[in-house]
Parts: sequence; structure tokens; C-alpha cells
Amino acid sequence: MLSFILKRLFYGFLVLFGVITVVFLLFNVLPGDPARMMLGQRADIASIEAINRDLGRDRPLHIQYVNYLNDISPVSYHTLDDRSSTWYLNTENYDVAWQLEFGEASVLVLKRPYLRRSYQSQRKVSDILAEAIPLTALLAFVSIAIACFLGIIIGIISALYKDSVFDRLALVISVFGMSLPSFFAAILIAWLFAFLLADYTGLSMFGSLYSIDDFGEGAYLDLKNLILPAVTLGIRPLAIVVELTRNAFLDVLSQDYIRTAKAKGLNRFGIITRHAFKNALNPIISAVSGWFASLMAGAVFVEYVFDWKGLGVIMVDGLEQFDFPVVMGTLLFISVVLVLINILVDIIYGFLDPRVRLQ
Repeated sequence: MLSFILKRLFYGFLVLFGVITVVFLLFNVLPGDPARMMLGQRADIASIEAINRDLGRDRPLHIQYVNYLNDISPVSYHTLDDRSSTWYLNTENYDVAWQLEFGEASVLVLKRPYLRRSYQSQRKVSDILAEAIPLTALLAFVSIAIACFLGIIIGIISALYKDSVFDRLALVISVFGMSLPSFFAAILIAWLFAFLLADYTGLSMFGSLYSIDDFGEGAYLDLKNLILPAVTLGIRPLAIVVELTRNAFLDVLSQDYIRTAKAKGLNRFGIITRHAFKNALNPIISAVSGWFASLMAGAVFVEYVFDWKGLGVIMVDGLEQFDFPVVMGTLLFISVVLVLINILVDIIYGFLDPRVRLQ
């Protein structure tokens, strides 16, 4: 099992390395001058050159790439004496937890990955992401919880009453939910429940987690604004969970050990909960983990339509303003989330089904 886990971690590292390389090259060959974006169109040449020198953009591309890897790595090499050096340890940028000095002015540091600073606000990208990640995580968790709870129940009932009216209706709704684009569903649900029926539902089209009271004295937690974006985001995973649960249960209920359990006189509820449910979990876990990873990474359209201040809104705003460090940092965080969740799912598979470890 240990070799299986190490192999999955190694594959995940290779994927992340490839993503980092592609993201760096992509955003460093795009047109646009960050220094001019920061200083405005009336900036003089000397100021632009000073900003580009500070950002390291005056150096060859391969030096910039190695420096970027050094910045985002938890363990990195730096120098202490030359402030103009590419590798200088600037304590304003790096949150150093531990350091080991060697040589005259060289040091290895253990730090939080440095994702650079926003071109527009000059804030650390890590600080910007730290504000958005909890909101996206909350939205993703609630969405996938709704999808799992309703999807598993509907899927089990559909499998137990195959070809019934309920089963056929569930299949039609599932197909409709899988084929409905997220951006269209977000606009439709916002228009219907937060505009046409706003007087009856009391729901807002803007999904901010905090609202300002009537006297403007402060913000308070307003969880009702979570309903519409969470339901919208959960429609497609709900449809997939229903289909997978139904098919997995139909397959499991046709197995010999289920017929043996029936022949022994076990009641239907006991057969479902003690025998069928556990063995039907594998495809459901795969779907849930995959969808949670994508939702956690940021449902751009849904967050943008409902103005939910998560990773999706940050990414769109960064693209509109050519704020490349923010977009790069968001993409790297998304990649890390996807890779880690996929590794975790593989490990769970290894425990649930020993055949996975052999493969």
C-alpha cells in the first residue's frame, strides 16, 4: 500500500510540474506591460524600467522560470547580501518559517509559497486567495452535499422501482440536468427566483455571504444568499449522482450474494444498507470527488452571475484587468486542489478495493 501511495504522489508531482510550466510560459508570452499597467499610460521610461527590474522581467526567460519555481516552492534558495540579485531574500515578500545559512551569504528557507503580487492592488496573491478560498469552499461543500443527499436517495428509489413512473421521471430530469450549461442555469434561476418571484422567495440575485444592516452599521451573516448559487452549482452533479447511484445499485442487486442474502430471509432494508450500499459506493465516490474538485476550484460562471466573491470572480476580474499574477495563482491553486483530491480518491479506492492496488 505504501508503494501505491508513493507512486500516486509522484504522478501528482509530475502533473503539477507540467501545469506550472505551461501556466508560466503562457502568461509570460502574452502581450502586455505590467509596469505600464501599474503606473498608468503617462509613466516615464525610467519608472517602467525600474518596475520591470523589480519584477525580474528584465532577465532572460529561463532565469525568470527558475526564479518562479524558487518562489512557489516551500523550500527555496536565497542570498542575503545583494539586493539587486534575482535570489535576494526579501522578507516583505517571503513568509519565512525556518532558514539554514550556509556559505557567506547563502540560505535555504522553509516558507509559504510566494505567488507574487497583484499588478493592480500590489497585495500578495496569497492574501487575495486566502479571502476567496473559504467562500468557494463553502459554496462547493453545500452544493455537493445537496447533490449527494438528494442524488443517492433518488438513485436508490429509482433502482428499487425500476421502470416505474418515478424512475422514468428521474431519468428525464437527470438528462436535462446534465445537459443544462451552468451559465444558462445560473441566469435562468437568478431571473426566476431572485427577480420574478423575489417578493415571495425573499432571495437576492447577489450571493454575498455578508449583508449590511438597514442602518449601515456593519455586516452580518446572511446564509439565505447561499441558496441560489448552491442549488445552481449542484444541478449537474445531482443529475450525475442520480444516474450513477441507480446504475450501480441495479448492477449490485443482480449479483449472486444479494440473491443469497434474499434466500436467507434478510429483509430488504438490511440487504440494501448492509450489502448493496457499500459495494455500490465506488462509482459514486469517483463522481463526488471529481465534481467536488471542480466546484472547489471555482465555478466561474455561477460565482460571477451571483457575484459570489470566490475564486471564479477573482479569476474573471484578473483576466479583465490583465492582472496575470492573480490569474496564475488561482490556476495553480485549482491544479493543486484537483491533483490532491484525485490522489486522495485513488488512496480511498485502494482501501475499498484491493484490486486497484494491484493494477
